[in-house]
Amino acid sequence: MKLQRMNRRALTLGALAVSGALALTACGSDDTGSKSSSGGSSASAGATNASSIKCDNAKGQLLADGSSAQKNAIDAWTAAFSQACQGVQINYKGSGSGAGVTAFTQGQLAFAGSDSALKPEEIEASKKICTGGQGIDLPMVGGPIAVGYNLPGVDNLVLDAPTLAKIFNSDIKTWDDPAIKKLNPNAKLPSTKISAFHRSDESGTTDNFTKYLKAAAPAVWGKYSGGKAWQAPGGQSAPQSAGVAQQVKQTAGAIGYFELSYAKDMSTVAIDTGASSPVKPSTDAASKAIADAKVVGTGQDLALKLNYNTKADGAYPMVLVTYEIVCDKGNKADTLPATKAFLRYIASTDGQSILTQNNYAPIPDAIISKVRTTIEGLS
Repeated sequence: MKLQRMNRRALTLGALAVSGALALTACGSDDTGSKSSSGGSSASAGATNASSIKCDNAKGQLLADGSSAQKNAIDAWTAAFSQACQGVQINYKGSGSGAGVTAFTQGQLAFAGSDSALKPEEIEASKKICTGGQGIDLPMVGGPIAVGYNLPGVDNLVLDAPTLAKIFNSDIKTWDDPAIKKLNPNAKLPSTKISAFHRSDESGTTDNFTKYLKAAAPAVWGKYSGGKAWQAPGGQSAPQSAGVAQQVKQTAGAIGYFELSYAKDMSTVAIDTGASSPVKPSTDAASKAIADAKVVGTGQDLALKLNYNTKADGAYPMVLVTYEIVCDKGNKADTLPATKAFLRYIASTDGQSILTQNNYAPIPDAIISKVRTTIEGLS
């Protein structure tokens, strides 16, 4: 009995050590009015207690792939979950939303991550591997799409949607363009050529970034249909969010888009939305935008519609929500217990608190509570 108590204590301390290493010195409010489930209301919510993770005899290997946007969150979740559920091995590649959805509909994965909700044809394809059911979208990770740039001597760059759209459409080619000067009258803008980087792979990040451009700068971007594949001419490309961020960091005059967690040690653009002041990307600012989202999925599907054209003070308009995609019915019997255990944890109060610690935005209470109910009904 004494040995068992010591083992339980060691396990708990191990999980706390992992989550403590992930934690920031403080966590701010997520501004959604939620206190527990949204995870952003207190620093104490950030510590993951191993005893709060229910393994439910889960074991085996979970293969997953998809959104690179949530890769840093998945890594943090996996570290904590693996301490408590040592019989489960989680392998998440983060190859991009397009690759993840394709692999899921081919029956290769226990679940996939996507920054865009399933399209009708993807739902139809999922029915072939979800016996008696279909693939559904579970919103799990929120966050801002940051626009990072590499322009020595310019620390507080402001852009609006039309100017940003023209940069990525190759209409604005140098940093001293009059449109950029007008938005930054006090900045010493060089004549450096702009190197605009976009994703080379199919990406939900691209989908959400271009949805913002279509909504807020229709005169420039309205001619493109949008989607996961980049459509505008010119520019340079790199794979996954990490690849775009790396190129921006090492290229003078570069600009690119990626999740805030990839923007460490990098300057980011403040967006002039027409509100009282330009808005920088932050988890708080993203949460204000996500709180406006509406559930548009049917049945157990919880796909959301985001408001990319918000002008509310303090709301950052370029946001995305990453969905975990799983079968509502017909999941493989050998992976279902582990899948439910992992999804249950990441949707929990402790799981969502890890998001704020890693520059993501927790999903608001009204939505994440529906996610939790749906997870329990997976079969």
